[in-house]
Amino acid sequence: MPSELVINVTAHETRISLIEKGTIAELYIERTREKGIVGNIYKGRVVRVLPGMQAAFVDIGLEKAAFLYVADVFDAIEEYENLMDDGKRLTLAEDDCSDQEYRILHPIEDLLQEGQELLVQVSKEPIGTKGARITSHISLPGRHLVYMPTVDHVGISRRIEEEEERERLRELVERLRQPGCGFIVRTASEGKTEEDLRSDMQYLAKIWAEIVKKKEKAAAPCLIHADLDVVQKVVRDIVTDDVNSIVIDSKPDHDRIVQFISTFMPKMKSSIELYDEEEPIFDHYGLEVEISRALGRKVWLKSGGYIIIEQTEALTAIDVNTGRFVGKHNLEDTILKTNLEAVKEIAYQLRLRNIGGIIIIDFIDMEKEANREKVYAALEEALKSDKSKTNILKISELGLVEMTRKRVRESIGRMMCEPCPYCEGRGYIKSKTTVCHEIFRELRREMLDIRGTKVLLSVHPQVADLLYDEERKGLEELEKKFKKRVTVRAKPGFHQEQFEVIIS
Repeated sequence: MPSELVINVTAHETRISLIEKGTIAELYIERTREKGIVGNIYKGRVVRVLPGMQAAFVDIGLEKAAFLYVADVFDAIEEYENLMDDGKRLTLAEDDCSDQEYRILHPIEDLLQEGQELLVQVSKEPIGTKGARITSHISLPGRHLVYMPTVDHVGISRRIEEEEERERLRELVERLRQPGCGFIVRTASEGKTEEDLRSDMQYLAKIWAEIVKKKEKAAAPCLIHADLDVVQKVVRDIVTDDVNSIVIDSKPDHDRIVQFISTFMPKMKSSIELYDEEEPIFDHYGLEVEISRALGRKVWLKSGGYIIIEQTEALTAIDVNTGRFVGKHNLEDTILKTNLEAVKEIAYQLRLRNIGGIIIIDFIDMEKEANREKVYAALEEALKSDKSKTNILKISELGLVEMTRKRVRESIGRMMCEPCPYCEGRGYIKSKTTVCHEIFRELRREMLDIRGTKVLLSVHPQVADLLYDEERKGLEELEKKFKKRVTVRAKPGFHQEQFEVIIS
């Protein structure tokens, strides 16, 4: 699918948009003061070992201690294999990300002690209230290969489908690599020559040698190796033959991209364009509107239906509704069309907003099993273009789909927004009537305990209006019962739920 990269670079922020079929498919944002740390390598110090969680917290010099699971502790695969049962084995996912799954024999308290120093790499950004996720299985991505100096294994990206090409690449890497180290062959390696792969291996081996040298001299906690910035990382990982053009509005970054492309993809050099118009580049391509839409809770469908996207700490809930769409034939047909249209929009929004973790989709209930199968198959098909790993369960009798999507960085919503200080992130506040009734209960408590004759009540202006109008009777009853005069004062700076009682 032909696509385009549009890159906006300013002193405070870098934004990269991958455009497919004229709309934003993916959005990457990196702020100068909040640079991403996934891929960074640190020399850390264990600050706490948690046997109950089979994990440890490691100080790597960040605000929050990083989380290290027992499966990610070992420095060398030989050490790991020595601790395993005969029936247990190591499996590596043959993908660009080099995911690793382990079954561990020895508990973490036998492997790590507080104060111990070790080399670790960030695998997931700090998300929400959680610290960064780290691993001691270092991986260094290149253009064509991912180098794994601590794992003796060769894997091939699943996106390379031709068996003959997979075998050719495997044989090349097996022949070229040094004993004891491993590589994941990336999708970009398809069709590449021996010289291309050798060049990548030498470059990555040189980086690793520098990391080892620096590790010996550095004192924990400290940063040993920083991964590429977001522009270089996206160009390295995303740019393929499907990308028709790269448009960027920064001359220095344009020159860096040209240098990178000239080295690894010389045929694409002519596709790089420097944008130098007065109109902001994202305005010129109409992307700002799409970004604003990606922050909204409600997303309208072309038919008149809509979806609601609610993100919580634990999961994301997506609700599908017919809205203004009334259909043409019968209710079941209307529901099916709405659900099928929602499937495409949901897959698009998950990718655009970078929503990860557990996702629950509440489709409109369908009576026919065949229609549920159609919607499920459409969702599977729509998610095929998503680079993040997804796992989907069948639609339940209630019309719910449970799925997971791999999350390695904050969603766009969490990155660009913050909880409302007015409602404290609840999404709603107490009604004015509820606040008035709380005030009456508080006045009863205060008037019983204090002997004064005058009561000064400071409240939000709209609550004051209600106390003077509809709730005036309740106030007068309190004045009569406790023989105290209540003066209501409107305070514009008050939160709607805030009030203050002073008795004199």
